[in-house]
Amino acid sequence: MTLTVRHFNAWEILDSRGNPTLAVEATLSNGVRAQAQVPSGASTGRHEACELRDGDPSRYSGKGVLRAASNAIELPLNVPVEPLIEFERRLIAVDGTPDKSRLGANAILGACCAVARALAISRGVSLWHLLRHEFDGPAPLLPLPMVNILSGGLHAGSQIDFQDFLAVPHGFERYSEALHAIAMIHRAAAITLEDQGYVLTGVADEGGWGPRLPSNEAALDVMMRAIERAGYRAGEQVSIAIDAASTHFYQNSEYRLKSESRALSSAGMIALLDGWVGRYPIVSIEDGLAEDDWDGWVGLTSTLGSRCQLVGDDLFTTNPERVRRGIGLHAANSVLVKMNQIGTLGETFEVLRLAREAGYSAVVSARSGETEDPFLADLAVAAGAGQIKVGSITRGERLAKYNRLLEIEAGDDGVAYAGNGALIRWLSKGVRGVE
Repeated sequence: MTLTVRHFNAWEILDSRGNPTLAVEATLSNGVRAQAQVPSGASTGRHEACELRDGDPSRYSGKGVLRAASNAIELPLNVPVEPLIEFERRLIAVDGTPDKSRLGANAILGACCAVARALAISRGVSLWHLLRHEFDGPAPLLPLPMVNILSGGLHAGSQIDFQDFLAVPHGFERYSEALHAIAMIHRAAAITLEDQGYVLTGVADEGGWGPRLPSNEAALDVMMRAIERAGYRAGEQVSIAIDAASTHFYQNSEYRLKSESRALSSAGMIALLDGWVGRYPIVSIEDGLAEDDWDGWVGLTSTLGSRCQLVGDDLFTTNPERVRRGIGLHAANSVLVKMNQIGTLGETFEVLRLAREAGYSAVVSARSGETEDPFLADLAVAAGAGQIKVGSITRGERLAKYNRLLEIEAGDDGVAYAGNGALIRWLSKGVRGVE
């Protein structure tokens, strides 16, 4: 007997930044109920699917999501949910817009994730297993964590221009060992900042430290000291990743580093990043250039693509068409995957497939405005991409994902860990299409 949707419910909740987001509950025809909570971004690209907001200034400064909740409640009922991708296509057709602006990508994604969780319960399987089966994923993998240690940009009051400096613990045999290393480095970073006399302005949106530093490069020096203070070998056990979020300081064809009182051209930004990669063990750079600086991205990839993972976030916005364009141009060599940027699970897995077939890596990512829902951890395992970027290790909405991965490691036999140098081996082989 084919399962259908009997009832949807939805309501407004608060995300980790205290802004409204959406919770959706789906009840299937067999009586099984499940809910999902939708994340929300602060550093958003303009090519993302539409996160529907109310625009009423008297409620949450216009950021309420009551319209999206109402749209989720009124989604079609008594329609089959198996296969899940066909259910999602029905919702896309009901919306009928290219950016999901009629119903809201938040309403659609909440319904898709709630139905997926209800199906997993109905079949008595783990959520990651359900997702992999429904969307024909590769072999499941526990992902290598890429974890915020220091933050700036929109995540930390723009104390420095670059948004995040992350630790990548690639030299460990197990996911739990890698997470332990991160906890030690995060603590060591706070001590290092204090020892060097830097003002610690608080914890950023994703749980990293938000220091006031004299330059963006100073963050790299702090990262190196923290890794070594924690007892690890930089470049051998733990390397560095950067999320520049360059779109947010790109104005009039210049990259304006206000914290350093200077502006760079695309070529200047490429030279800056190239110099850093030569001096520090940087293995990954996200959004090193702005979202529509395609020519710059081609140049960046030509310069650094054989030595560094170049991740497109705002560049690609988890959009299959933009990913195809990037592959065709040899722009970037990696895709950041955020399910709420596109609004359905099927399209998310399509992006993962495109990346895999092109020889691009993929990083499954959370948003700055997160919830306690650990759905993303199961998605990362089902995706088989081998990397996850959730934020730091100090806040509940982040720990929910990390702890779910610990649960999968402890309880699901046969799920291999993608760490232990996998990213470094991928880089050492170069990337297909990068010359």
